[in-house]
Amino acid sequence: MQAAPSIPLANKNTVTVRSILLKDSTGKVQAILPFDAMLDLKSIQDSTGRQLVAVTQNELDELYSSKRLTKMALIPRLHNVTTLVDKNLEDTPFAIADISNSNETSPIELELLKEALLKFNHELVFIDIAVDTATIPTSTPNPEKDEHRIINSLQSFTTLRIKQRLEDTLEIPTLPATAQRIIQLRVDPNAVVNDLAKIVESDPSLAAQVVSWAGSPYYATPGKIRSVQDAIVRVLGFDLVGNLALGLALGKTLELPKDKVDGVTPYWLQSIYCSTLVESIISLIPADIKPSKGLAYLSGLLHNFGYLVMAHIFPPHFSQICRYMEANPTISHMCIETHLLQITREQICLWLMDLWNMPEEVSTAIQYQHDPMYSDRHCAYPNLIFMALRLLRQEGIGDAPLEDVPDFLFERYQINREDVMKKVKAVVDSSDEIAAIAQNFAS
Repeated sequence: MQAAPSIPLANKNTVTVRSILLKDSTGKVQAILPFDAMLDLKSIQDSTGRQLVAVTQNELDELYSSKRLTKMALIPRLHNVTTLVDKNLEDTPFAIADISNSNETSPIELELLKEALLKFNHELVFIDIAVDTATIPTSTPNPEKDEHRIINSLQSFTTLRIKQRLEDTLEIPTLPATAQRIIQLRVDPNAVVNDLAKIVESDPSLAAQVVSWAGSPYYATPGKIRSVQDAIVRVLGFDLVGNLALGLALGKTLELPKDKVDGVTPYWLQSIYCSTLVESIISLIPADIKPSKGLAYLSGLLHNFGYLVMAHIFPPHFSQICRYMEANPTISHMCIETHLLQITREQICLWLMDLWNMPEEVSTAIQYQHDPMYSDRHCAYPNLIFMALRLLRQEGIGDAPLEDVPDFLFERYQINREDVMKKVKAVVDSSDEIAAIAQNFAS
């Protein structure tokens, strides 16, 4: 199992830096900056007049192959490429880090770098291109405070001339009728399978997706699943179907954005991986502390729903967020979004969940999903999402930070790390089945 990468370290007198290749219609540009800093594309545009974006992974792979380069050798050997170096590195020895290999750094003296670049017709320019992520304030989402932050964020874009109240400005769809009925059913102590089946069957598309889900090879159920009632009774259960249907209904309220981050797991595929792994981990937890499987599954499905909301609210700026994420693969989306919008997708999503009166467990999961220390009410839901997202990221799935899961989380739920890793392997090995399930959401 691959270990969680850490920032490569040079010696104590040398700054570890990373290199990223950028492009526009004019050609390619190389940028060198501190490893844990954020590349500021706007600063580059202001200084050079060029609107640069990160070279795609496919283009990079072709470069490595055609020029017989390793990722570490890329820096001095591309012809006619301008190299932008962060101004803070002008008088600082540094070592290049290969972000694909957390243990590899290559020390290089600035004068030798200049000689190598000039040899290959490079221009070397020192400008301010990096933002210290430690200076970007991030905070845990709070629905009571974040409405004001969202308004301020929106109003900061004067070109949009946004002067209306939040609800009018956002134009967020109302909670779908199917979702409202399912939420009401959840709190009805007398609800039975037939009640849930009727709600799901009232939406033919939703019914077909639930039946298809239950009949997928992942569940390996003998015999054909012929109805929603079959799906509930024979395979998924009342709780899981209710929350699955709720997630599907909410997924229909907002379209997938046309723009996306190159090389990142597609939105619904990441959500299904997360919810499936959370469900698998729950099976290991002792019964007396086991959270609701259905609510945990729903929390996994919606953990990144703020991504869709952000694309809906900030369409002119969502593409900019995508370009920054491509140029800063080691920087969290929270830092990038705070830097560009003064608000994060989690804060926007939590506000919406509160507006829609979604279950408290789901709101808690979204609010604290990046905080492994959270241990208060309903903590199992965000804790398990934190665990699942980081374990999946180690397998190259999703966009969570590359960090390990602390031992105390396994101890908190009385589960063994090795047993959890077996669940991770089983989920990753079921990639074809999970992709087929995710297609139901994306279609």
